[in-house]
Amino acid sequence: MAYDRFAAICKPLHYPLLMNKRNCVLLAASSWITTIVDTIAVVNVISHYSFCGSNEINHFFCDPNALLKLSCSDIKNFEIIVLTEGVFMGVAPFLLTLLSYIFIIVAILKIRSSEGRNKAFSTCSSHLTIVLIFYGTVTVVYMSPSSMFTPEQDKIFALLYTVFIPMLNPLIYSMRNKEVKNALRNLIFRK
Repeated sequence: MAYDRFAAICKPLHYPLLMNKRNCVLLAASSWITTIVDTIAVVNVISHYSFCGSNEINHFFCDPNALLKLSCSDIKNFEIIVLTEGVFMGVAPFLLTLLSYIFIIVAILKIRSSEGRNKAFSTCSSHLTIVLIFYGTVTVVYMSPSSMFTPEQDKIFALLYTVFIPMLNPLIYSMRNKEVKNALRNLIFRK
């Protein structure tokens, strides 16, 4: 979405060329393939660890951090892998997204009309809000030392990025629609 917004605002005349069907499929496919390969690698590493004691994971889902708390093996190597993975799978995409938004903000500030600037900022602000909340919570969960948070705090952060943000997505994106805004306003201020 950051690339789509970048192309739409910074290169509007090239948008149909930049966001053609082939490029959209390549962007989506590269995202899916990267995620699948990463997941297979993490599962492969975890499958070589020994587990003892309880077989109940203190979490909502089979999160690697919660699963590794049941391991009898030394997990220091896995923590290094997760940190390295976090740089490539989390920090790098976040920095690319941030860079695209820097270009977008520079382009928006060059727009002469205030109405045009407002429309462009409105288009990007919803996506940027979701990106910041998502990357913030994922960074807290996966890029911090395992001893930093209690299992309950880990569950709350996981709930934020797995349930709350996807639930918030339609609400934030639909708030750009005037009909939805009016319906919400009528619902809240009903006499």
